[in-house]
Amino acid sequence: MKPIFHYRLRHAWRTVRRAAGSALAIAAVLVAAPVAAQLRLPSVNLPSFGRLPQTHVTETVQQAVPLQDLRLATQRDLVQRNPDRLELDPAGQAVRRGELIWLAPSAAALGAAQAQGFTVLREQLLEELNLRQVVLRAPQGDSLAEAAQRLRTIEPEAAVDFNHLYWRSGAVTAGSPAPAASTPARAAPRRVGLIDGGIDRLHPAFEPARLHTWGCGDREVPSRHGTAVASLLVGHDGAFSGLQPTGELFAADVYCDAPDGGAAEDIARALAWMVREGVAVINVSLVGPPNALLDKATQAVVRRGHLIVAAVGNDGPAAPPLYPASYAGVVGVSGVTTRRSALPEAAQGPQVCLTAPGADVAVASTSGGYASARGTSFAAPIVAGLLAQTLQKPDPQAAAAALLLLERSATDLGAAGRDDVFGYGLVGEGARTAPERVSARRW
Repeated sequence: MKPIFHYRLRHAWRTVRRAAGSALAIAAVLVAAPVAAQLRLPSVNLPSFGRLPQTHVTETVQQAVPLQDLRLATQRDLVQRNPDRLELDPAGQAVRRGELIWLAPSAAALGAAQAQGFTVLREQLLEELNLRQVVLRAPQGDSLAEAAQRLRTIEPEAAVDFNHLYWRSGAVTAGSPAPAASTPARAAPRRVGLIDGGIDRLHPAFEPARLHTWGCGDREVPSRHGTAVASLLVGHDGAFSGLQPTGELFAADVYCDAPDGGAAEDIARALAWMVREGVAVINVSLVGPPNALLDKATQAVVRRGHLIVAAVGNDGPAAPPLYPASYAGVVGVSGVTTRRSALPEAAQGPQVCLTAPGADVAVASTSGGYASARGTSFAAPIVAGLLAQTLQKPDPQAAAAALLLLERSATDLGAAGRDDVFGYGLVGEGARTAPERVSARRW
């Protein structure tokens, strides 16, 4: 499989940022515009100053907004409002307060850690991934960084990391009903997986689909982002259609509307569920920092012949890589506009494998209607849906062949061959439902 994934080789990243300014001030100006809407994280309210022309928004984002700084600033705001549950790691990334993930420590090491004041909060064996994770609470008075170093000293062979949070790579708003239309002839239903927020199961778009859900106990917690991405995978309602209409969706809710939702351990458990259910193609439109548990979980899934399709994120072309899209073997997806130009906010680099429509994309909304969405979050499910047409059972060779087939079908938009902006090129251009077809309101 290495020839298929040669684009995963790590190399030095550009560190020069675009002209900066106050990230929060720019957010306040752009919050009502399509691009800015993606940058808001859960429960973050910023003032609205009206809509700017789209051309001005694009130029502003491309030339002035340090998008990574804006995302991190919004994380800090969320942490400040939930200090009992969240804190920042030394790199400024949001994590669950006081928690460390220790991978497969020995019984002796675990006993030594408890003797030093660490408390075992959770211990779980993810048999499907051959992973054992122990979540510990740091001793009173220790910073997370200090506590992590103490665990590494106890047993250097056991990886230690923070319980990082991962963020949705796009956003949606309320919309309008879709007009009636005849149902086109479709192939047999396909299976596909989704790791995201909850889904509005009562939305008309999901009536023909078969939904299997995981997470949140017995509760159902619909989210705008999860509903939108799910609709691009299996939705069908009148003029609106996803990639696998009437398909079978396995959807894991890793947020459950909690301020500390979307943690690394939640995503790892969701991946284990996907493996247990035999779901071959898994869409993850979430982004965040590198994490030891997420890395090992992702690699375990890829080795078993599953395809993980992930959004590369909206931190801008000069930003450092985001994960899980940047892990080896993951299919990183970027987005383009309706004019086939790269989204100015989309990440660039060796993690970009393919590109799909990522602007003016109609999606289902939790209002029961539809909305116009923008971001790499909404390009990824288009690629996942296309791959699910070919790969229905996990198999390393079949997964490599399915990805190669899709890469060869892509329209090359940038430099000849694979490039850091478009990857191997554009796929799924005809899969986008135009917002005007479903009377979807814009941002």
